[in-house]
Amino acid sequence: MAKDLKSDDLLHDAQQHEDGESGAGPAPGLPARKLAAAVIDEVLRARLALDDTHERLAPAYHLDAADSALARAIAITAFRRLGTIQEAINARLERGSPRNSGPFEPIMVAAAAQILFLDVPDHAAVDLAIRHLHEDARSSRYVSLGNALLRRLAREREAILAEAVDPFLDTPEWLTESWMESYGEETAAAIARSHRDEPPLDISVKDSAEDWALKLDGLLLPTGSIRLRERQGITGLPGFDEGAWWVQDAAAALPVRLLAPQPGERIADLCAAPGGKTAQIAALGAQVTAVDRSGPRLRRLRANLERLGLEAEIVTKDATLWEAEPFDAVLLDAPCSATGTIRRHPDVAWTKSPDDRDKLVALQARLLEAAARLTRPGGRLVYCTCSLEPQEGEAQIETFLQTHPDFVRKPIEAAEIGGLGEAIDANGDLRTLPHQLRNDTPRLSGWSGFYATRLIRL
Repeated sequence: MAKDLKSDDLLHDAQQHEDGESGAGPAPGLPARKLAAAVIDEVLRARLALDDTHERLAPAYHLDAADSALARAIAITAFRRLGTIQEAINARLERGSPRNSGPFEPIMVAAAAQILFLDVPDHAAVDLAIRHLHEDARSSRYVSLGNALLRRLAREREAILAEAVDPFLDTPEWLTESWMESYGEETAAAIARSHRDEPPLDISVKDSAEDWALKLDGLLLPTGSIRLRERQGITGLPGFDEGAWWVQDAAAALPVRLLAPQPGERIADLCAAPGGKTAQIAALGAQVTAVDRSGPRLRRLRANLERLGLEAEIVTKDATLWEAEPFDAVLLDAPCSATGTIRRHPDVAWTKSPDDRDKLVALQARLLEAAARLTRPGGRLVYCTCSLEPQEGEAQIETFLQTHPDFVRKPIEAAEIGGLGEAIDANGDLRTLPHQLRNDTPRLSGWSGFYATRLIRL
């Protein structure tokens, strides 16, 4: 094993790559790497959502669509395998990352993601990272260190990946403990392993799912969603411009199936943006009112409905304060820690904490109170979260039912969700887990972690 690198070493084998690296004009591919490192840095420091951060920062880098997508892919991969990357880096830096080194650490993480997990030539990942280090006076002092570190990662790639066998290596400790307590070690390990795989891409269609599965060369899932076999530009696919379908995780499509909207019914969709569930309800002929407190997110919902040729009443309001005549059915997709979406949004694992979850539990309880008031006697209330944490699902509903004797469960039957009985718990509620729904390849397997319950008001 080569010796550990010291933060103040001036390593001879790196010297030849330092000279002349900061020449005039950005090297091809460098702006994309700079954006990736900036996104990684800001997400980790400020605990912000990766996609929102990428969207906000990208315009300043003047990238074309391909380079913007590359920057996002690097950042996504970095968070998907952050534990492995950090362990590999720390094991090779005797004193850890140098202090007061500016963007040194996010540059190293972005480059390591490319070297270890992406189909990027090692020399390109290393060279562009070194050029990036040169651009900041604080990190430029550590060009030799960074160059030697990245070259060592490239040389030892196979050993690093062979040693990364612990399924929990890329999962923060608090989530590991939570899942082991809630689901047992074997299931918790299966959840953690599934998060290392690229997520599938699912769509919901307004009608004729079998026909659209053929047109799109997709896999028709037993739940009625279509899973695309290949990742490709969504907007160029058949049916997009015509508004025949929309992107929606297969598990996220299940709560509306449980609600079972009927033509002409009045239905409230609370916390509705960005609108996938609103579209499902409207496509089934119900009169849906979409409520959300975020104006920007509702603008996205409105744009989606316009493309799909669907209609809904849209209300910009905090659902806990909104008043209306009781509805035939209410859907509450409550704000949550979103730990069920880590495979699709791996930054969630590293930006959320138990405190975040507990604060959201209190908000969910207030939203449930509002949803109960909006449900007419004999009406249906479906509560759901894209969280793996029982505090936001099973425990939340147990508390609600203890204080609301006028609501009872209507247990879910396997036939309602394509015969997938493994996704129904002992209470008759929905509990999907990321490693369920196995298919031929990891890319075609799994779905988000969701909890949903269906209640009837007496």
